[in-house]
Amino acid sequence: MDNFCPICGRPMPDGTFNTHHLVPNTFGGKETIQIHRICHDQIHAVFTERELQRYYNTFDKILENETIQKFIRWVSSKDPYFYEKTKDSKDRKKKRKR
Repeated sequence: MDNFCPICGRPMPDGTFNTHHLVPNTFGGKETIQIHRICHDQIHAVFTERELQRYYNTFDKILENETIQKFIRWVSSKDPYFYEKTKDSKDRKKKRKR
């Protein structure tokens, strides 16, 4: 197993990952990469589609975010098969209400 998640750095065994569009599919994004399902959920819980299109369209930019950094510190000690449903962040919920 030599496949590692570019978000959390943990190994990605079969069945533990999703495909993430760096630019959302709704905005014509074509480039995809595989990341853990929980990491994928976290990205979409923190950022709106528009934010992903405009700024957070590379892993380096995603990793700059303080909320993502906090998530990585938490999830990095979990088993690669670990999954827990992710809830929208408070900031993300506020953005949805606009």
